[in-house]
Amino acid sequence: MNISYKWLKDYLKFDLTPEETSAALTSIGLETEGVEEIETIKGGLKGLVVGHVLTCEAHPDSDHMHITTVDLGDAQWVKDAYGQNCEVTAEGHVVAQIVCGAPNVAAGQKVIVATLGTVLYEGEQSFTIKKAKLRGVPSNGMICAEDEIGVGNDHAGIIVLPAETPVGMLASQYYHIESDYVIAVDITPNRIDAASHYGVARDLNAYLAVHGLKHELSRPSVDAFDAALQADKQASHNIKPVALRVDNSEACPRYSGLTIEGVEVKESPEWLKTRLQAIGLRPINNIVDITNFILHETGVPMHTFDYDKVKGAQIVVRTCTEGTKFVTLDGNEHKLNERDLMICNSEEPMCIAGVFGGLESGTTEQTKNVFLECAYFHPTWVRKTARRQQLSTDASFRYERGIDINAVPYALRRAALLVKELAGGTIVGDIVEEYPAPFKPFDVELTYKRVNTLTGIDIPQETVRQICDLLEMKIVAQDAEGLKLQVPNYRVDVTRDCDVIEDILRIYGYDRVELPGNVRTCAVTKTQTDINNHIQQIISEQLTGAGYSEILCNSLTAEAFYKDLETYPASKLVHVINPLSGDLNVMRQTLLFGGLQSIIRNINFKNVNCRFYEFGNTQFYNAEKQEAVNQQVKSGEKTALQVQQEGHGIAGYSEESHLGLWLTGNRASGSWARADQKASVFELKAAVLNILRRLGLADNLRQRQYNNDIYAVALELSTPSGKVLATLGIVSNKVLKNFDIEQEVYYADMNWNVLMKEAAKVRVEQETISKFPPVKRDLALLVDNSVHFSDIEKVAYETERKLLKSVSLFDVYEGKNLPAGKKSYAISLILQDVEKTLVDKQIDNMMQKFIKSFETKLGATLR
Repeated sequence: MNISYKWLKDYLKFDLTPEETSAALTSIGLETEGVEEIETIKGGLKGLVVGHVLTCEAHPDSDHMHITTVDLGDAQWVKDAYGQNCEVTAEGHVVAQIVCGAPNVAAGQKVIVATLGTVLYEGEQSFTIKKAKLRGVPSNGMICAEDEIGVGNDHAGIIVLPAETPVGMLASQYYHIESDYVIAVDITPNRIDAASHYGVARDLNAYLAVHGLKHELSRPSVDAFDAALQADKQASHNIKPVALRVDNSEACPRYSGLTIEGVEVKESPEWLKTRLQAIGLRPINNIVDITNFILHETGVPMHTFDYDKVKGAQIVVRTCTEGTKFVTLDGNEHKLNERDLMICNSEEPMCIAGVFGGLESGTTEQTKNVFLECAYFHPTWVRKTARRQQLSTDASFRYERGIDINAVPYALRRAALLVKELAGGTIVGDIVEEYPAPFKPFDVELTYKRVNTLTGIDIPQETVRQICDLLEMKIVAQDAEGLKLQVPNYRVDVTRDCDVIEDILRIYGYDRVELPGNVRTCAVTKTQTDINNHIQQIISEQLTGAGYSEILCNSLTAEAFYKDLETYPASKLVHVINPLSGDLNVMRQTLLFGGLQSIIRNINFKNVNCRFYEFGNTQFYNAEKQEAVNQQVKSGEKTALQVQQEGHGIAGYSEESHLGLWLTGNRASGSWARADQKASVFELKAAVLNILRRLGLADNLRQRQYNNDIYAVALELSTPSGKVLATLGIVSNKVLKNFDIEQEVYYADMNWNVLMKEAAKVRVEQETISKFPPVKRDLALLVDNSVHFSDIEKVAYETERKLLKSVSLFDVYEGKNLPAGKKSYAISLILQDVEKTLVDKQIDNMMQKFIKSFETKLGATLR
């Protein structure tokens, strides 16, 4: 949120510089992002002065240029800018020669001159005035037209000022150019009370008072409203006041309005436009600008209706039927929800309450009568409507967080007085209002002992009382022990004594809390979470070293991704009640889709070779499981706390941690040393196996080949007990088509929860390296096409558990000279006895056992 330094000083008299103000705001919890100087005209007309044209002669080599001499005054900065490029009169005035092409230049004129070194702006472009030669004649400066310096649009000739204008007067002074400073304040959701200039001034005033600095806080008076109301009642009126009916007081606890007749919609005065432009708002007309001004002055949103468009002269605050079509001010059509609160006339909706006005509700240049609206809408209703309709405005930003309901009468009166001042008109009737259940302030009891305990310092009791008073917390009772306070409603985040203490400390100063001189030591216990995080870091470094890049995808995703999937059924999706958009309406069941979105984004940016990995959580809903748990709780078999501790979650929701890996494109490309080589699923399998080896889980893996609606072909890796550690394979074309990916993508999913549990069981043992050499034997087996290497590996280990150290596949052959339905696997067997050297007879016996087992269990024969 932008805060104007000058605007802030309208409510608070203080001596801090803009930079000091920014630092002070940050110290009291209103963090600032920076300070920027702004000017009503870009550049502030720096370097431009009023000059007096002494002589004007025709250029000898041009039919339209003139050679002039111009008196620029006696300012020292002008002398410094010109140096030797000018004459200095006896009176000390600088006289410069300037070639001018304007048709209306003449001797005796008072003009605006851009001196040497001046920077002029044309849109986003800028240029510097330098000494030059025009058709061979030296020129030192420029006599300016309106459009060249930003004070108008005329380019027919140079600016000619009144004869009495002083020579050497700064152009910025002549045109009343104002500079201001904008402080960007980062408002946290709980500090909506500071989302206005007066709100910031109130906090800053407390800081200045407690720190003994100059301060004087005041708010513009609205006392004149009652007198204006009574005077206007005596006038005759051509319209009747708008009637009010609130059908939903839950969504609209307070609604106030006022009818004004005979206004003139026109351009706002300069002071109002300057205030709005300083914070980045575009002035529209005096009526709209007044409501925007009130919003940023008080933090209370307002809306002005064209009275003649309020059918039946009645305002009805209600909801509409589901599916009602409504066009907002920006011209977009919306379908209303039955829970969207609307401001309606006697026939139709005119405005989405607290969010956006309707196309036919606003004021135009033809508007003569207006109805001013000022209300408090329930934050939850506004927030849900804004999300459903995907609208976000300055008004909804404040309503969603809870405005000051007690500031509504002040804001309405302030706006009415400004309308009468800037647009004329007379007030018709009294203020109409519905406020059936007045809000009460928050009652908080505060003890001085509690203040000192939580802050860790002794804050003087008088200072505690002072800060509470400055923050408009009413002290209703006090004694030696503490205070009884009534906290205003606009402090929606201050409802407990600890909240009040936080406010006291931020105003008193966090920097006043002294650090102890010594640091106490304590024992740090390493938890399983710490261990898991450490292992995750190790694996992350391993993957990064292998050329993979870590990605972090949104845990919110689109429900459409899971349409017609059996692997990840839509019935198990966790839906977001109030989604930001249709693309972020469910929690992810798998990491796959986020990675595919990253891949297509990279492909679109011509990076087709991608290696990604991500550690992330997935979420599931299991209705059947939850029903069973509910029965256990209902029967008293388990408590709700036991259910949570057992990991069943709340209302059937559960969460798992996963590691996902993606591989696509070429393994090597663009190298002079070798030809391009495509990546393969076996490369991804190697990365998965390396992870399992690092965790000590690579031995005795069980492998199963399969396919589903995610994978065209996949491999499942599990423990001997059947716990699935990882799945990997080629992503199906059906899935890739949804992301417009035309190249093969390989994906691996590793259940991190299972990996950590299994890794915790691994015991690292050391043994002496055997003195006896290993023996390698190769076999070429002819097997059925249905037999996989994992089957051969399993049979081999079942045949010889003690001496067999490893089994590896080094060749696969299918084709000529083989029977139909057969393929050839060439495998290597490593045998070793740690106690003695294996002899040929023993080796031959073992090989015969292997061959027999392969024949019996797999139907294999030797080639």
